[in-house]
Amino acid sequence: MALAALAIAVLLFAGLLLVIGGSLFLAEWLLGSMGWGVFHGILLAIGVAVAAGVIAVGLPAGRVLRWFLVAVVIALAVGGALGLELPNQLYKGIGESAGLTVESGIRPLVAGLLVGALVGLVLGIVVAAATVGSGGGRLATVTGLIVLGALVGAFSAITFGPQVGAAVGITVGYVAWITLMAFDLYRTGFDAETLKNRFYPTATIETSKETLEWLQKRMPPGIGS
Repeated sequence: MALAALAIAVLLFAGLLLVIGGSLFLAEWLLGSMGWGVFHGILLAIGVAVAAGVIAVGLPAGRVLRWFLVAVVIALAVGGALGLELPNQLYKGIGESAGLTVESGIRPLVAGLLVGALVGLVLGIVVAAATVGSGGGRLATVTGLIVLGALVGAFSAITFGPQVGAAVGITVGYVAWITLMAFDLYRTGFDAETLKNRFYPTATIETSKETLEWLQKRMPPGIGS
């Protein structure tokens, strides 16, 4: 029996070694660094945990799969764009067309900042107009989106290269999957009473009480009292 348990433990260890070692090897080979394998493995584990949690509280598994497919498309789009340095080339062309009087090496970065801030401003105005709140809250929303847009624009202006671009795309895909699942659950909500009835063993407890009462009625006087 002990030898059988040892054999099972060794096989489990071999399986873990294959999965972990294989992911690190692929990350080193395809993405240029084992660190990406560790980081992506952590994000995958978080994503699976979030998926299990949202399904447990009532989100349909089909929606979780749909968000995963959406995240795959996002990862491919972001990874391909950054790997081919398309945003950098776009910002470079915009900077030249606009006649930005800055050094050519940083022109894509400056153009990316300006384009990102402009997109954030437009999105901020749209979001602020669609929400109900105080003027201060709307101003904070617009300001936050401008800053976020500028940061995204500057980040996308970096020349990553194929390997790092693909790694960033995979990262964005995982983050998008987790965010989409969490937002879907937040938007649809869940019934706490239904969740309680689903996991609380009411039927088992009631059956146990009935069984106990049945046994107490059939016990001789003085026993179990």
